[in-house]
Amino acid sequence: MLISKKAVVLSLFLIITGITAGALGAHMLKSVLSASQLQSFEVGVRYQMYSGIGVLALTALSQVFKGVSNASLWFILVGTVCFSWSIYCLLALPNGHFLRGLLGPITPLGGGLMIFGWTWALVGILRRQSV
Repeated sequence: MLISKKAVVLSLFLIITGITAGALGAHMLKSVLSASQLQSFEVGVRYQMYSGIGVLALTALSQVFKGVSNASLWFILVGTVCFSWSIYCLLALPNGHFLRGLLGPITPLGGGLMIFGWTWALVGILRRQSV
């Protein structure tokens, strides 16, 4: 199955914004966030970067293993946005803000979507023979 150009573009977007967020955290947020909050921010950045780079790797591997589906990539990408960006938003919102209650459950949902997407890609590759 041909891997979507959109998935590649979105993975590059995740990498670019991940690098930007990482620089922001390293230089501007140290004085604003507590050590614990900064650790949470860094987890979001790290997972965003892992996923962006991982999707690019899966795209390259799709030329060898035809089991990588666009659906698995979309689960990874959507999961990453839900996971990482909900962390960023939660850190930006003040305690007691009504959106915190809505965003809190999105973080583990995003993590679950990433796990599902990576598992789907793995199963797809294991089921197919290399070209």
